[in-house]
Amino acid sequence: MKALVLTGKKQLEIQNTETPEPKANEVVVNAKYAGICGTDYALYNGLPGSAPAVPPIVLGHENSGVISAVGSDVTDYKVGDRVTVDPNIYCGKCKYCRTGRPELCENLSAVGVTRNGGLEEYFTAPTQVVYKLPENVDLKSAATCEPISCAVHGMDLLSIKPYQNALVIGDGFMGLIFAQLLKSYGVKSVTLTGRHDDKLATEKEKTGADKVINTTKEKIPSEYDVVIEAVGQPATQEQAVEATVKGAQVLMFGVGAPNQKFEMNTYEVFQKQLTIQGAFINPNSFEDAIALLQSKGVDVADIIDNVISLEDVEGVLNGTSDLKGKCVVKVSD
Repeated sequence: MKALVLTGKKQLEIQNTETPEPKANEVVVNAKYAGICGTDYALYNGLPGSAPAVPPIVLGHENSGVISAVGSDVTDYKVGDRVTVDPNIYCGKCKYCRTGRPELCENLSAVGVTRNGGLEEYFTAPTQVVYKLPENVDLKSAATCEPISCAVHGMDLLSIKPYQNALVIGDGFMGLIFAQLLKSYGVKSVTLTGRHDDKLATEKEKTGADKVINTTKEKIPSEYDVVIEAVGQPATQEQAVEATVKGAQVLMFGVGAPNQKFEMNTYEVFQKQLTIQGAFINPNSFEDAIALLQSKGVDVADIIDNVISLEDVEGVLNGTSDLKGKCVVKVSD
């Protein structure tokens, strides 16, 4: 079978490898689509994702496909089932797992990070992280369940109320997901920021955002009850804190460099009684992600910008490709 193998830092190689056999509690998934996201950029450049990736490894933690084989103990899944896979596998034994915080698991393993993922024609996954897909959720859209589930986890950490005015800083793929989620969760108003008028006008229509702000032309006002920072740069993290009203909540969702810092006015945090919240991966959020796709509470059809091949992936990750926006890899027919 064809596999795109990370063989070293900034080194990807298409190899012909053996089709894996499932363990007793595993299934083999014939991968159809796999999303490319910021974690893959980090892993390609030798930085950690949810866990360190040790080459040789096959990336592809955002994925969907069809079950092609099942292990001897598997009874709830069958060959031909259309599925998506939550990449994160928790140990269930450490203090974080045993106190209801599995996302902080001390022994986390992950499909497409610590074990082979969806950037190969066939990969294995334990049934505990395999989810069947509703008929009206297509496989290309289903490959985005993982990023949607991460956004859902971020929303779960906030207290969302109908009266709130919400701001999403950043109009990348995750910013567009958050704008749709906030509308689905029923806040009064959603504002989306970006840097290009034509792009923002299209995104306003796609996400249902109430307002857009081009931050190259307009300062963000300090009027928001909920702020989602979805860029991960010091300047936008500082903007997120400054954009708040009293009692506001700030979700720092964008991933910065491991040594990155930003400045904030600590008196403002005190005086406004701000809640500043991080969000790591996606515990217990996959069912919600699938349900949101099923109900069109989140619609990704118009915000997946490119469908590419395995051969195109390295160009996207090393910046030599001119493709912009969200890329999803078509792994097999």
